[in-house]
Amino acid sequence: MEVISPAQPAAAPGAVAAQKALAAEKQGDFAGAESAWRTVITAQPANAQAFAHLGLAQARQEHFEDAIASYRKAQQLNPAIPQLDMNLGLAQFKAGSFKDAIHSFEAEQKAAPSGPGAHRLTILLGMAHYGAHEYDKAIPYLKAAAAQDATNLSLQLSLAHCYLWTKQFQETLGVYKEILLIDPDSAEADMIAGEALDEKGDKEGAEAQFRAAEKVNPKEPNVHFGLAYLLWTQKRYEEAIPEFYAELANDPENNMAMIYLGDTYVQTAQYDKGKEILEKALGYQTKNPLIHLDLGIVYQETGDKESAIRELTRTVEIAPDTVNAHFRLAKIYQSMGRKDEAKVEFAKASSLNKARDEGLHKQIEEANARPAKAASTDAQEPAPPVNREKP
Repeated sequence: MEVISPAQPAAAPGAVAAQKALAAEKQGDFAGAESAWRTVITAQPANAQAFAHLGLAQARQEHFEDAIASYRKAQQLNPAIPQLDMNLGLAQFKAGSFKDAIHSFEAEQKAAPSGPGAHRLTILLGMAHYGAHEYDKAIPYLKAAAAQDATNLSLQLSLAHCYLWTKQFQETLGVYKEILLIDPDSAEADMIAGEALDEKGDKEGAEAQFRAAEKVNPKEPNVHFGLAYLLWTQKRYEEAIPEFYAELANDPENNMAMIYLGDTYVQTAQYDKGKEILEKALGYQTKNPLIHLDLGIVYQETGDKESAIRELTRTVEIAPDTVNAHFRLAKIYQSMGRKDEAKVEFAKASSLNKARDEGLHKQIEEANARPAKAASTDAQEPAPPVNREKP
């Protein structure tokens, strides 16, 4: 057995593991760092910095839920560790817990309102609100960030989306002009302008913008769907069909493109084609009542009354004010001699007004709300400070 002389006292429990963990961090070996920090924590269960470093190692491996738990434990032990709120917020942001991230970023901003990371925090707060679909709250942060970095295309695009989705169409078009100064060939910017013009009632201008976007980048997500939907709203179904197919060629799992392509076939009485597309679309999770309405129509028109009742009933469960579904249910019940049920559905149909179609920007809002893509910031967690006396 090795004898430790009085001149060389034994290392404190966990000290060797801590040095090993710090070395692994420096080398980018975060799996090794995680293992070593766990050894430190076993020896020193009240070591807040060890938990903070453990969270860092987990976050760098994209184990964000584990990192969140470690950072929270570090907060319980010592909430004063610098940048701990920032690291926690980043892990929450990357895990998609945007509202939790907002609270953490706000705490970090309160602790260091004018530090070197203030601009980055402004961006992160804007993008966290964006990710939480709180577009009105995101605008002040993104506007302030864009003012400091006017050439940041991602910031400008995110700000434009926020203006669009809060129905501030003139502001949307104003940011669009700023984007053109940065990138005259931005397909996404052309799409945003097209959506804004559509909402303002300028269908011709909207179509021109989407066609410009297609020309610049035919692979841009939703570019063909946006144009197809515009054509669909104008009942230009034969022109819309190839655009829906072009979108599906880019993204074969685009459920909205499938649904509206199927509806286009239903609108043109091409029930066999409509049925094929819609039944495929039904395999995806969706709460869009149009798919069930159209399938109900297809089954009704092809003589499958029971299937039609099932789909039309599902339609009114999702959207009770769908007049066409109630009316068609009434007609089917009437044809089957189910007079009482027909009477109820006729009464419902007569008391409702058909809901208007949703705007284009609503149809593609979710597909474009991609905080991770839009955020233009180094979202790497800073390492917690190291207490050299007791790691």
